[in-house]
Amino acid sequence: MEKVKWGIMSTADIGAVKVIPAMQRSTLCDIQALASRSLEKAEALAAELKIPRTFGSYEELLDCKDIDAVYIPLPNHLHVPWSIKALEAGKHVLCEKPIALSAAEAQKLLEASKKHPDLKIMEAFMYRHHPQWQKAKELVDSGDIGSLKTIQSFFSYYNTDPADIRNMADIGGGGLMDIGCYTISLARFIFGAEPQKVSGLMEYDPKLEVDRITSAILDFGSGKSSFTCSTQLVPYQRVNIFGTRGRIEIEIPFNAPPDQPCRLWHQTGDQTEEISFPVCDQYTLQGDLFSEAILNDTAVPTPLEDAVANMKVIDAVVESAKIRS
Repeated sequence: MEKVKWGIMSTADIGAVKVIPAMQRSTLCDIQALASRSLEKAEALAAELKIPRTFGSYEELLDCKDIDAVYIPLPNHLHVPWSIKALEAGKHVLCEKPIALSAAEAQKLLEASKKHPDLKIMEAFMYRHHPQWQKAKELVDSGDIGSLKTIQSFFSYYNTDPADIRNMADIGGGGLMDIGCYTISLARFIFGAEPQKVSGLMEYDPKLEVDRITSAILDFGSGKSSFTCSTQLVPYQRVNIFGTRGRIEIEIPFNAPPDQPCRLWHQTGDQTEEISFPVCDQYTLQGDLFSEAILNDTAVPTPLEDAVANMKVIDAVVESAKIRS
């Protein structure tokens, strides 16, 4: 079976712990190379994960002619510049979320991608590919909960380490960029629309200068979505989707475990059905779906325009919060 030859750009934990092993278990992904600014780090991780080739710079990886696609889990401020360089080097690009630091920067990437229509590029929102989200979307679109009216989302963890890139304000750290982007993305996905109005509140850590608790309401006209995300609360995540006749609750909406079944509850009136999903890895699914688009020259599951639209809402939350501060 033909496979896409992948290169990984950086030894970031998200790649090392979750994405690379998942893609190595996939049907269509062949992880061939790993690059880091430190060749020593690249060699150590490559040995651990049995990746055949290593490079001591990202440029060397992009110069490698037999690498088809790159996965980019670099810090947020490097997403757009290195995605553009990868496209210019003739590589397909799967880039971690959030795609950019602003909608304007995301638009810059979109315009750059149009110069390479033969190449695929996608923001790595892996959660959308999990069967539990496909089922939730199906239930909403088929009217099984009546008219969609409200989505409530919560996503939090606790991390005050100043050395963690998620706590570095100047490179795109903070709760909204790291995990709030999920709560915005899912609302747009389930409503199948863009919010008409946005209202946000943000609380900043006085030392780290990143948002540690952000809440917002997105008004879609036909209904609303509210969320809270935090980097300094007890770890928790949950999504509730409410309609006029029913409700969907997703138990582990974002970090779906790759080694145990996931479940959601579908309530209609007084009856609640538990729907369980077989064990699967959403990162494996993402890798195969993106590789399939490359091999068949078909559209990627989530176009880059969606990433730009998500960044527009993130920008709107920040601007709204500034007005209210």
